[in-house]
Amino acid sequence: MAVLLAYFSVVLIWATTPLTIQWSSDSLSFIAAVLLRMFVALALGLVINLVFRRKLFAETKVWQVYAAGAIGIFPNMPVVYWSAQFIPSGLVAVVFAMSPFVIGLMTLVLLKHNPFTVRRVIALLLALFGLVVIFHHQIQFSLKSAFGIAGILLSCFLFGFSSVLVKKLNVKVDAFNQAIGTLLFALPGLLLMWWYVDGHIPTSISMKSLAAVGYLSVFGSLLGATLFFYVLARMSPTAVSLITFMTPVLALILGALVADETLSVQLWLGAGLVVIALLLYLDLSAGNVFFKSLRKNIGAKILFWR
Repeated sequence: MAVLLAYFSVVLIWATTPLTIQWSSDSLSFIAAVLLRMFVALALGLVINLVFRRKLFAETKVWQVYAAGAIGIFPNMPVVYWSAQFIPSGLVAVVFAMSPFVIGLMTLVLLKHNPFTVRRVIALLLALFGLVVIFHHQIQFSLKSAFGIAGILLSCFLFGFSSVLVKKLNVKVDAFNQAIGTLLFALPGLLLMWWYVDGHIPTSISMKSLAAVGYLSVFGSLLGATLFFYVLARMSPTAVSLITFMTPVLALILGALVADETLSVQLWLGAGLVVIALLLYLDLSAGNVFFKSLRKNIGAKILFWR
């Protein structure tokens, strides 16, 4: 039952991340917001490790995994924050749902394994068509929207490259240490970028920005990453990858309910095409794997209480 709780926690955290990213930039520049988020998360993680006397570099090769994982934070996260200024939060999640396709491409390049079949190529084309349906209106009337789309797509490539590179290194690391280690290796790059792009310490920060940064630091960067690696170690990658198409729909709904973002018919149609494409790409059997795991865990819980 703990695995399922962790699974749905990751879904909820990832669904709320795009909106809170936009909120964190309420009184901060995009690079200051991401730097403050990662700094707070790293500080909390290091304190926890210090209290429990956990070694961050217990193994000789763990630094390689930390460095590879850090790419998913820097330069990835500044790209996400910059792009989130130009498109609604729900659409950030929808575009990022292209990640499984990018990870498949990176698997082909880095691991020399071809994950693409005819079904998956068709799924990729369907997903691209869905994105065209979603963004056709925005691209036609706003050049900034095109920048936002391009930025999130670049983020997909950075995230995919980082994930597959960590897999290629094949070094076993504690999930919590991996989250802290990637933050530690990404921080210098974030500091340099902040100094070059911004370089100004804000004199006042709104409560909206502070609350968003606090949420993203604890739940998005520290707890979310740890739970993701925890779930990944206990469920099949196919079942875990279902998270990527569960979050966009939740993000769209949250954006509409909390931030008054518009949910047009075209947006729902395009989002539906992306979700169908992801189901086709991941194979419907992935859903069976997840629900079998669900029944197994619930059944074990019932037997325990009996």
